[in-house]
Amino acid sequence: MTRMFVDAWDPSYGSSFEGGEGGDGPASSSSAQVDVEVEVPATEWAPIDVSRTAVAPDVVFLVDGVRRNDAGLWTAEEDGTTYPGLAASYAAGVVRCDLARGAAELVGARVARGLFTASPSATDVQAGSVRYEVHRISGTGEASKLPAAVQGPLTALEIEISAAARDGGSDGADLLIVDGPLRNRRQLPRTIGYVKTQQKHYLPAAQEAVVPRLRPGQRTPVFHLGTVWGGWSWYLRLPGSSGAPWSGIVRVECSPELSAEQAVELADVSVATLPRFASSAYKDPRAPQNLVPIAGLERRLRGMLGDARVLHRALSMATSRGR
Repeated sequence: MTRMFVDAWDPSYGSSFEGGEGGDGPASSSSAQVDVEVEVPATEWAPIDVSRTAVAPDVVFLVDGVRRNDAGLWTAEEDGTTYPGLAASYAAGVVRCDLARGAAELVGARVARGLFTASPSATDVQAGSVRYEVHRISGTGEASKLPAAVQGPLTALEIEISAAARDGGSDGADLLIVDGPLRNRRQLPRTIGYVKTQQKHYLPAAQEAVVPRLRPGQRTPVFHLGTVWGGWSWYLRLPGSSGAPWSGIVRVECSPELSAEQAVELADVSVATLPRFASSAYKDPRAPQNLVPIAGLERRLRGMLGDARVLHRALSMATSRGR
């Protein structure tokens, strides 16, 4: 009999997996070279329970960033050419969770604004009390590519604020969870990337068949991705899933600079740590993947971005004065 499942995620957020036919998992395949024999031979792949020796760290930092497009702009150059521009606000923050005390606190948050354009003549825009710093984009700077340009400065802000939060001290026994792929944050120590939306197939069919068999609190063996941002990776299932094959599945990754043994150790730590932060469907439309501290941090950061209507009006007034 055909079974049907309702994805716990609010449909306005898309889906927790970019599914193929029947919602059985990611829709497209990755071209990355994958080594599935990092932890066990390929023929011995099976769900792995949390290790008896794995201990969650006393302190867990969770970092995330948010961004918002405040206004689209155009420049008119002296030679008659025009360039599109994007005025955007973005913010990053860190939540410190003391698992021993059962307490969580915001230990750092910062807002930045930017004007993203390929215009050679554009300068910073002062919109009321807010300043949008110019970020020069290479190439022709098509309008469709400008939103993606915000990710670089946002990532840099996340790295900066994460380092500052950790300077407070945790005896080197902490864990930093980055919401999303690590990318150029691979140099951060004791850090894992947390990917909650699955868009691509990375594993061969025989090994990928293990993923839907995971029970809450289980993970796959560690595998290695040979991509530009490659590294060690594994899947795990969080508690509170709907029962659909890929419901509650997240992909976790760590730096390729680590040894295979260190990656396996981090995989065990992640299984001991991440499930306790899983959200509930009645509280979060992206449950269980949207971790509780991350959800609270996102709400706080979006509030810090300010009123989009006020900023749009200030930008309109500032550019009209310039004309």
